[in-house]
Amino acid sequence: MAKTIKPLNLELDRLEAMAESDYYNPYTIFEWPDTLEEDRPWMSEDLVTLAGTEYWDALTREQQLALTRFEAVNFFSLNIHGIRELLSEVVLRIHTKTYADASEFLHHFIGEENEHMWFFGAFCLRYGKKVYPAGPAVGVNRIEGVGEAASELVIFARILIFEEIVDYFNAKMATDQDLPHIAREINRVHHQDESRHVAFGRYIFTQLLEQVKENHPEDIPVLAKYLDAYLDYSIRSLYNPAVYRDAGLDNPLELRRQLLEHPARKLAHNRILNRTQKFLERSGLGVQGAEA
Repeated sequence: MAKTIKPLNLELDRLEAMAESDYYNPYTIFEWPDTLEEDRPWMSEDLVTLAGTEYWDALTREQQLALTRFEAVNFFSLNIHGIRELLSEVVLRIHTKTYADASEFLHHFIGEENEHMWFFGAFCLRYGKKVYPAGPAVGVNRIEGVGEAASELVIFARILIFEEIVDYFNAKMATDQDLPHIAREINRVHHQDESRHVAFGRYIFTQLLEQVKENHPEDIPVLAKYLDAYLDYSIRSLYNPAVYRDAGLDNPLELRRQLLEHPARKLAHNRILNRTQKFLERSGLGVQGAEA
């Protein structure tokens, strides 16, 4: 693992201390009601994939509420799949030479992410009776033709992008009083943990990028193109035709296509990706963002 990458110089005492002081028992912290109210949204209405469009306005109130329910289950399902992927990568790197300084924090990271996956799954199965399957990662399965440091950077860039997009949603829904209490609490707790994980991800990303720039600067344009495609893929994964079908909407595949091309939704994508795009641009990758 990472044979040609210099060990990263990571000072993570502050993040480790925060992880320890913020620890909670996920199996006892939440109060799970038997059912959730269906006369209130389960996801913030300005975050659903129809928000800001005429398609949302054309729905009855019952359809709008149904859509928020299935969108909430889809959002938490995406979290489950993203966490499963990042855990499989992080476990391979713990206590290796490259990540020796990070191993103590990675133990906290792995434990927290496993617990996140549990409570996201609990919500989906209790109230949605399903976890939506992951869609195909067409065109972003791997990066080709770059050195080891760039390949390693892509692993942590994917994790970082996933966490920053998720955190955008978590931060908004954590304080949305229209949502059921359990939905707010799950988003609040996850947002609290993700603030540390994002800081950690940016720390590792920056150090790996320095090695790429130093040893293989020719990989930078390839990285920028790949990450641009991954931002696009991440946004598209929010639009699930199965959600529209379950909410009783007509022509779900065509609706998805029209939404991805809608000017209002492109503005929403820019808001979701703004923080990540600015970070990548400051890093010198020249990522212009996802074009849906």
